Amino acid sequence: MQQTRRTTHTLPRLSMAAVALGWALASGAALPQTPARAPAEQPLTLKALFEHAWARQPEAQSATLRREAAQAARNGASSWTAEPVALELSTKTDRPGSNQGNREYEVGVAMPLWLPGERARKAALGDAEMRAVDSRRVVAQLQLAGTVREAWWALQRAQTEHGLAQDRLLNARRLAADVARRVRAGDMARADQFQADGAVAQAEAALAEATGARDVAQAALVAWGGNRPLADAAEPEAEALPAAGLPADHPAVADWQDQAEVARRAADLAAVQTRANPELTVAATRAREQSGERYLQSLTVGVRVPLGGGDRSRAKELAARADALDAELRAGVERNRLAAEVAAASARVRATQAQREAVARHAALARDTRGFIDKAFRLGEADLPTRLRVELDAVQAERQLALARIDAAAAVSTLRQALGLLPQ
Repeated sequence: MQQTRRTTHTLPRLSMAAVALGWALASGAALPQTPARAPAEQPLTLKALFEHAWARQPEAQSATLRREAAQAARNGASSWTAEPVALELSTKTDRPGSNQGNREYEVGVAMPLWLPGERARKAALGDAEMRAVDSRRVVAQLQLAGTVREAWWALQRAQTEHGLAQDRLLNARRLAADVARRVRAGDMARADQFQADGAVAQAEAALAEATGARDVAQAALVAWGGNRPLADAAEPEAEALPAAGLPADHPAVADWQDQAEVARRAADLAAVQTRANPELTVAATRAREQSGERYLQSLTVGVRVPLGGGDRSRAKELAARADALDAELRAGVERNRLAAEVAAASARVRATQAQREAVARHAALARDTRGFIDKAFRLGEADLPTRLRVELDAVQAERQLALARIDAAAAVSTLRQALGLLPQ
């Protein structure tokens, strides 16, 4: 009997353990079958937006072909002949339509020869054109970066304004609800309720305006591929502050310098191309005098030298040198303009940073004042007009601080644009 009771007492424990073990095994087996959650979409950044916008530009898609074309033109200077070799075939007879009489067959090739110094100068022109292709691509990237940066910071401002308008509406509704409760309790007059409701209406109007501005800015950004949400952070995403001073290899200046170099090399090439290229001809001839005679073979070697090109080659050289001078002057003008732009952008960065620090102190004081007046209002020691005024001041201070942060970050971005730096 004791053994039976002991067995009866043990069975429930074994059953509970078995159930627990089975549940654990079932749960463990079910875990791998749970579908993995899709990774969250990464927030959009300025660098990602620029890269996506550049990939869709015609200049980006044709850049490889343009460089290959320049490389092919450069490779032409490495060939043995100035132009492709020409094949010449001819036949001659004094009795057409019959196999009688004189017969002559000739096979030859004509090889255009390089003029003195032409090959080296054509190679130099090809190298300059390759550098010009690369510089034009960088300038196109920089121009696109300026447009993308402008749209990016416009959306940053619009989105910040929208968030602040939402906070303003939330605070206004919370205050209106508190006033309504006090009016029902008889602690405040009906006129106070009207003032609180008016503040809510103003906040709703401001939110509607901010929503429209944000949607417009977002639509402008979508045109460049910005269809993802922005990064949500207290501080706007700012680019690294660059070193002051205009770089010597600024893309806009380098582009004009490369164009000037191409024009100079073209002028040097035109200076030696005063005539068409001479030709070396080699021909093999097989001929007979009369029908039935043996064919005789001969070899002909000749040189064809064109006369001078006259004013046409001189005009080509002068036009190229004029283009070189024009590009050199434009490079100097562009450098002076960029130097002034960099100086102005640097001053703007210093001013916005000082403004951001001052506005941050003002916003901190406004927050403290709002907290103090809100506590006094709940205790009945401050009236509603004072509470509304302090709330509006705090909202304006927060708005100024948010915009000052964006202006400081945008000023750095503008300075990088002036220095010829792409988004990073």
